[in-house]
Amino acid sequence: MGRGTGTGRRVLAADRHWAGEARTAAGSAVLVLGALLGLDRLCGTLSPVRAACWAAVAATQLSVLHPPLVTAGEGWLASRGLFRERLVRTDLLASVSRPGGVAPRLVLRDVLGHRVEIDPRVLTANPLLWHQLDRGVRLSRRRGLLHGGTAALAALGDRIDGDGARALLGAAGLSPGGAERGTGPEPDRPVPE
Repeated sequence: MGRGTGTGRRVLAADRHWAGEARTAAGSAVLVLGALLGLDRLCGTLSPVRAACWAAVAATQLSVLHPPLVTAGEGWLASRGLFRERLVRTDLLASVSRPGGVAPRLVLRDVLGHRVEIDPRVLTANPLLWHQLDRGVRLSRRRGLLHGGTAALAALGDRIDGDGARALLGAAGLSPGGAERGTGPEPDRPVPE
């Protein structure tokens, strides 16, 4: 990583799946626009006003589907959408919460009043982002700033650590149970007693 943001912050971790998700959002908006314009043209009702309306529909779809880019560095985490970037100081966190709702969210607030809302799946898919957040959380706890939300972070950390351990064992050719791959019974055959 190590790229700068143009604001003096050094990016140490970023969502590695963001580019693909952004391309998918843009591609789907272009497909919807093409389909609407093509259908309207086939019906013979396409006009500049209708084309502008269909373009507005596609732009709205893009703004809804476009994922925020989550980046992190030494003591900060940011979420940048199409129009705005929100940044929170992870080394000055005051609270962490997981509000109820349809979509899972993790809300981080710092003592400066800044707030960032991110999808926890971004952290589970990007261990480097989790590492930067965890470092800041530990520092906030040591400073006595962070009191609420530690249970949600601990559960998320356990999940990320467990996924990482399973991936490491799988890459090493070991099963999560500790036996080497190929030495145990085959999955289709019953275990002899």
